[in-house]
Amino acid sequence: MLKVDDYIVYKKDTCKVKEIKKMNDKDYYVLIPVSDESLKINIPVDNADLKSLMTKEEVDKLIKKMPTIEPITSGNDKMIEFEYKNLLATNDKEDLIKIIKTTYLRNKERLDNNKKISERDETYFKKAEEYLYNEMSTVLNMSFDDVKNYVLNRVIELDKVN
Repeated sequence: MLKVDDYIVYKKDTCKVKEIKKMNDKDYYVLIPVSDESLKINIPVDNADLKSLMTKEEVDKLIKKMPTIEPITSGNDKMIEFEYKNLLATNDKEDLIKIIKTTYLRNKERLDNNKKISERDETYFKKAEEYLYNEMSTVLNMSFDDVKNYVLNRVIELDKVN
């Protein structure tokens, strides 16, 4: 059983256990998402959607694997959103990285061609970053922006080595 101030992933949101309370003779966690501290989620203690955070070792392993994770290759704009939704629905961190890479590259190409960035790509980019980096920032005890910079610098270092 979790304790107050423990962190957990509920669905895809990294949350802090604010309290444990009894309602209708059942124990509930009161969760506060790190991305929105004004939100409170009451969830039964035995809920199957609760997942442990990655470990520092798992974060490091994932960062090392990032350069080898391929972006989505479908160039069809109608199919790309379908792909984004499917990838976002999984609990696989590598799928979040695919979304981040794909949306980044698609928006970079648009900017390089003097076009506006895609609102759809930007939305999925931010959502994937939020899920991935909120968990990493909690595990590594860094701010969201510091984790983004840390990951980027590590990936650049890995690219230089390879």
